[in-house]
Amino acid sequence: MMAPGLNGVDKRIRRSHEIYTTRIYFRRLPTITKSTSMKTDTETTIKRYNRIAPFFDVMEGLMEMALFSNWRKIIWNKVTGKKILEIGVGTGKNFPFYPANRKISAIDFSDKMLARAKHKAGLEQINVDLSLMDVQALNFSDNSFDTVICTFVFCSVPDPVRGLQEIHRVCKPGGQVLLLEHVLSTNPVIATIMKFLNPLVLLMAGANINRKTVETVQQCGFASVSVDAISGDIVKMITANK
Repeated sequence: MMAPGLNGVDKRIRRSHEIYTTRIYFRRLPTITKSTSMKTDTETTIKRYNRIAPFFDVMEGLMEMALFSNWRKIIWNKVTGKKILEIGVGTGKNFPFYPANRKISAIDFSDKMLARAKHKAGLEQINVDLSLMDVQALNFSDNSFDTVICTFVFCSVPDPVRGLQEIHRVCKPGGQVLLLEHVLSTNPVIATIMKFLNPLVLLMAGANINRKTVETVQQCGFASVSVDAISGDIVKMITANK
């Protein structure tokens, strides 16, 4: 039974006697009351991603083939448990790496990005519940998911601490949060260049390249936070256990 207040669309595709179901729920985004500036930043970020949604896969195509795709595969192999939440599904770049026989929910706060993910899920016969939702105000109950996973998401969350606190809330005790994120370089020269370029990158692509995401995760109440050895100076694979 669909939750009250949701407009649900079930798309069923029959292939070889199997039923593949993609559900997309257009939830009204929760009102963010922490500050007017954060609400404005969130609305601006949504508009940026809605603007670039038609070109997003092309924009990142070379990096995806050269690096990102392999990292996505590695981090998705770390997923455990039956109930999984993907934050920032975007256009569905992680669909090829979804594990079988899991209940997977995926969210994004950009309706244009989510629409592309919905279309791709139908074409690729992906079983996933897609919802329009903001990580800074998740519409899930406490302790709901065994694994919460994000890939290249927290560069664009206006209030990353609030977003990570929400993820902590919906992750089950003993569960894990997996993050693949690009961060500010520890090399002083490179870091200076990244800080200088950040306003332009933010304007054009909606992403910050000056975030210290490992340190931010460590502030959000997890029992342990570790960085995988595969990580480089700028791209980090992070595991946080609740």
